[in-house]
Amino acid sequence: MKNIYDDIKSTKKNLRKQYNLIRNSNSSLIHEEVKLNVKSALNILLNKYHIEGKYIGIYWPLKGEVDIRFIKEINSLKVALPYSSKSKGISYHHWSNNQLEIDSNNIPAPTKKNAINPNDISILFSPAIAIDQEGYRLGYGGGYFDRLRQKDLWFSIPSFLVISNNCISKEPLPREEWDVPFNGWISEKGLHQIEATN
Repeated sequence: MKNIYDDIKSTKKNLRKQYNLIRNSNSSLIHEEVKLNVKSALNILLNKYHIEGKYIGIYWPLKGEVDIRFIKEINSLKVALPYSSKSKGISYHHWSNNQLEIDSNNIPAPTKKNAINPNDISILFSPAIAIDQEGYRLGYGGGYFDRLRQKDLWFSIPSFLVISNNCISKEPLPREEWDVPFNGWISEKGLHQIEATN
């Protein structure tokens, strides 16, 4: 007999297919508009949250994701990339000009040595397949970001998704008890911050 979690998993799987089709059909123009808004939102978020000397966590873009690696070229900022391990989850590492290696999900990442402490990260930017109005993310199904952000120190870091407007769901996305909301998103319509209700 199927339980509620099987239904949620099945619904998420179908939504991933649906939103991936939408996301992969986005034009390069949409990606450029989102990138421009990331640049302007970055100024707002840095003024609000950033402490000099701390890291900005970004991501290595996969197919359909907006490329925000330009943040690394801002001289005053230190940038961290995630390294994912199927057994240990995600850790963030300093991204310098050192050669990247491939992590367990075949994504380029810095060497897994010397993980960055969450206290040393000011802001996290993450990709997503979709997000809803309350900040719940639909990811790839590995649960990496949710497991990471369940930890209080990681949850306390302001975290934003970089996503196109057509992947922002008007309806609540299905969620499981371990799903953790993000603080907002940046799309071609600009920065949207979700106000805390508690």
